Amino acid sequence: MNKYKIVSLLLGFALLATLVRLVYVSQEETAVQAVASKQATVFENILNRKSVRSYTDRAVSREQIDTLLRAAMAAPTGRDMRPWKFVVVDDKETLAALAEQLPHHKMLPEAAVAIVVCGDLSVVDDKGEASRNWTFDCSAATENLLLMAEAMGLGAVWTGIHPYDERVTAVRSALELPEEIIPLNLIPIGYPKGDPQPKDKYNAANVHFNGW
Repeated sequence: MNKYKIVSLLLGFALLATLVRLVYVSQEETAVQAVASKQATVFENILNRKSVRSYTDRAVSREQIDTLLRAAMAAPTGRDMRPWKFVVVDDKETLAALAEQLPHHKMLPEAAVAIVVCGDLSVVDDKGEASRNWTFDCSAATENLLLMAEAMGLGAVWTGIHPYDERVTAVRSALELPEEIIPLNLIPIGYPKGDPQPKDKYNAANVHFNGW
């Protein structure tokens, strides 16, 4: 093989190596950009979440409700027990009746739908014991639901039921809940009326590193 062929071969290998490196770098940059875009979308959605208490008369579809519930049930849950149940209320008479019985729920007649997030004490572990973490698990599910509502352009608000005995009794009576089902909260949902704005709740004074 003469020296010209050797040089040509070396140049070919160098060119191939350069192309491989460019492809690798390009793929790496694309992956980094994809992660940054995903991060920005999630962070923006979290920061834009707000409590919405007034709604238009626009309907919320069953498909949208299913999406909200799928998001809720993707939440973390202690020992994977999933001690939650969700009661969907879209009957206007029932919403109005709940508004009459609960002290801070006058927005319910405006809502297209409400979802009651409940703990299910009939869900037990391999020792026959009910979850001690049901309030935490249901709270995580609720936050997922609220964030999904924000991402879908819906308005929602967490209204507390448990541990207020009179509220638990009112919801249990209105929805005919069995004794083992405990309503943690009630989430009115609909399309926001007006232009509600999120609150900036970040406070650096609440952050401590490596101890108090």
